[in-house]
Amino acid sequence: MTHPVPPEEPATQLAERIEHRILEQISPSAELMARVDRVRRTLVERAEALARSRGRPLVRALVAGSAARGTYIADRLDIDLFLLYPPDTPRPVLAEEGLALGRELVHDPEQRYAEHPYLRGEFEGFRVEAVPGYAITDPSRPISAVDRTPFHQEYLAQRQTPGMIGQVRLTKQFLRGLGILGSEARTEGFSGYLIELLILRFGSLRGLLAEARSWSIPTRLDLAARDPPRLPGEVALILPDPVDPGRNVASALSKAHLGLFILAAREYLAHPSEAWFEPYRAPRLALAEAQRQTEARGTHVAVVELPRDPAVVDDTLYPQIFRAARVVREALEREGFSVIDAKGTAGGPQVIIAVETAESERPALRIREGPPPGIDRVGEFLGKWADRTGELLQGPYVRPDGKLAVETRRETRRVEAVLEALLPTLSLGRDLDAARQRSVAVHPLSRAPESEPLERALADLLAKQLPWRRR
Repeated sequence: MTHPVPPEEPATQLAERIEHRILEQISPSAELMARVDRVRRTLVERAEALARSRGRPLVRALVAGSAARGTYIADRLDIDLFLLYPPDTPRPVLAEEGLALGRELVHDPEQRYAEHPYLRGEFEGFRVEAVPGYAITDPSRPISAVDRTPFHQEYLAQRQTPGMIGQVRLTKQFLRGLGILGSEARTEGFSGYLIELLILRFGSLRGLLAEARSWSIPTRLDLAARDPPRLPGEVALILPDPVDPGRNVASALSKAHLGLFILAAREYLAHPSEAWFEPYRAPRLALAEAQRQTEARGTHVAVVELPRDPAVVDDTLYPQIFRAARVVREALEREGFSVIDAKGTAGGPQVIIAVETAESERPALRIREGPPPGIDRVGEFLGKWADRTGELLQGPYVRPDGKLAVETRRETRRVEAVLEALLPTLSLGRDLDAARQRSVAVHPLSRAPESEPLERALADLLAKQLPWRRR
């Protein structure tokens, strides 16, 4: 006797069961939430008391963000403490007093930098960031980048329901599985505040995904509002800040990561599984495997190695690394190489830029285009090439399009040699330019020293894959 095969569970019902289990796993326990609430109150009370004792009273101290609203994941929690001074406090005093106050509050303080310095340290078993700012009254006129925070806190606290809090946690874990949770410069992903606004708008993770699967790039989520000013050319998502409509909440999100999210939305809704919520682990590609890959691809990889200044934090360094990779790529293209891609990363004492080209050497012959006959620059062009017989292979002559041209010989052909000559002339970013003055090395992949950041850069360059297809 044969038994009928049970029908496949509908994707919606399966997603509901999966999300319920995941939410149980990632939600903080009642004990943890009580500890966080107690630490929040203690931090605020101590900060305000210490500030008074120092003779520089705060307008207020405030714990904001996910620790204040309970939207954190159980194993991923930082407590953000904002030390808000009167608006007439001079910037140098704000930084000096805020840092001094932070050092009295937290253990093992580490000074970091964003728009101005702040401290990261430990308090009663939690990682705490103590950030000085100004107590403003109009969120559309901030003095520093963090001054809108109390308004964000109030806006969300008045509108979020307990059900939404759970959906925020679920959405964070989904984005964590894609490797795009966080608005740090290194991540270029979704900030916590952006996620909370999206859940406020769409109600749930699946409500958000159902909308996002049909988004295009760029996407605008509020047609009634005006564009935030000074939008960068690479803007991916526009969501005006409800407390300051001139600011784009999603400005940190890259086009690549919005595209990844759009595609993941479609795939998850069609094929839900718990694997989507497993934390992303950045891939690494061993040097030997990378060499096998380049041989199979018929390409060449050059590696630029710079020293890293340990005082420069990721949020300052990574925009420069991404810029440097782009600048190196564009410079090599101008020099006649077919560049496939360039990637950069940092780790330990070094910064790595890895660039893949279609060839290890550029052609010996170079065609240099001149002006068309009949304009003043013709004489200058002809005179320039009159006596350069050693370099000149052919010309000057008139091309079929009517322009003058010459053909010259390139003496430097290998990509590493060209890079070595180019690097001193390129603007990589303030800190990387300073690092280049101390030391710079350019290697073919076969001679590059093995390191963890190199393996990550090589994975970004040679092992591109959608995260859910790696599992």
